[in-house]
Amino acid sequence: MGRLFGTDGARGVAITELTCEMAMNIGRAAAIVLTKHGTKREKARILIGKDTRISSDILEAALVAGITSVGADVELLGVVPTPAVAYLVRYYEADAGVMISASHNSVEYNGIKLFSSTGFKLPDAVENEIEALILDTPEQIKLYDGTEVGRVKTLYGAVTEYNEHIQSTVKGKFHGLLVAIDCANGSASATAESLFYKFGAEFIYINNEPNGLNINEKCGSTHIEQLRDLVIKRGCDVGFAFDGDADRCLAIDEKGNLVDGDKLIAIMSRYMKSKHTLKNNTAVVTVMSNLGFHNFMKSNDIDTVCTKVGDRYVLEEMLAHDYNIGGEQSGHIIFLDYATTGDGQLTAAQTLQMMIDSNMPLSQLAGDIPDYPQKLENVKITEDKRNLWDKDPEINDVIQQAQTALGDDGRILVRESGTEPLVRVMIEAAQMSQVEEWTAKIADVIRQRLC
Repeated sequence: MGRLFGTDGARGVAITELTCEMAMNIGRAAAIVLTKHGTKREKARILIGKDTRISSDILEAALVAGITSVGADVELLGVVPTPAVAYLVRYYEADAGVMISASHNSVEYNGIKLFSSTGFKLPDAVENEIEALILDTPEQIKLYDGTEVGRVKTLYGAVTEYNEHIQSTVKGKFHGLLVAIDCANGSASATAESLFYKFGAEFIYINNEPNGLNINEKCGSTHIEQLRDLVIKRGCDVGFAFDGDADRCLAIDEKGNLVDGDKLIAIMSRYMKSKHTLKNNTAVVTVMSNLGFHNFMKSNDIDTVCTKVGDRYVLEEMLAHDYNIGGEQSGHIIFLDYATTGDGQLTAAQTLQMMIDSNMPLSQLAGDIPDYPQKLENVKITEDKRNLWDKDPEINDVIQQAQTALGDDGRILVRESGTEPLVRVMIEAAQMSQVEEWTAKIADVIRQRLC
């Protein structure tokens, strides 16, 4: 895996790449680094949550062994969404939080995400310090024995505390709405029904029976077709799809149209502006956001700031300049007034609130956001060719050819995944034929050069 942390924690194929030994060492090093300045308690306390994939229990055991072996206590949250860990770290006044999840990735992957005592994901500098302790100076890790080792206990009320927080962010009831929810057989399966029932709408749940193997399998935010079919068949007012750890949300309107993260951020920003709650009249997005999103924001006199891809970079910009909404096209949306990270169930709740307050269907709310044809292709590369695509003259040449052909009516974004051996090629243009032509050409050259 090289250095441990990518753009969203440590991630890899569970057990063979993200090994038990590595998980144990991450637990040890994280406990030491995150509590090195001391704690008000006799021992540091670290919360651990997990998603539903079969390997999560194994990695949880390894993390527990690592954390307790350096004298810190562990409090287990069980299966919860990633944003629940971020919230509960602050609620329980713990010293750190750990989430075991590979988010939207398929079941063979898993990951470890770390949160500080403030509920925010760790900055690069702190992750680098943890990496250095594991990879460069492991001899500095002091192990405890006897009565000095940490203890382990389970926090049985964690789901309730998190759900009550999400429920507190909306006002009134959503009577009269029929809402479909796709839990992706992931973390939302443990929280969604007990969360949403208090909102007064009628809810239909699918993919909420995880078996350890079916997380994200042809369902959730990465496979929206099943939810779309349900919304149309049952005549739902709206549908929401989460990913494996429920930090993302995509929506389907009552006509079966996809309302992605760009559109949700756009209409929510307009709604917040009308309520005078949009801080500094600005939303933060990434360079992946559709040109149609930017046109909509301009027409509504709302400013936008773009960051590089990754929710951590969106969050950094929001914190630095006091913005309160931001996110990604993938549905990872941060409402900073209520949460320190993206939260799919919070996004769904806020969208329902907007629909009720506006007395408008979602298709009408999002209907005036233009869509530029866009295509994203993931090109798998070999491990030894990582971090080389932008240095290859043939790849650079075909990208330049494409940009010249598209001119001002299109854009190209090529980037390497921070979590998998992939190069992502995204193209937008006025005509779909142009998008498909140049996406194929660039992807073919990348395959020839890096596979």
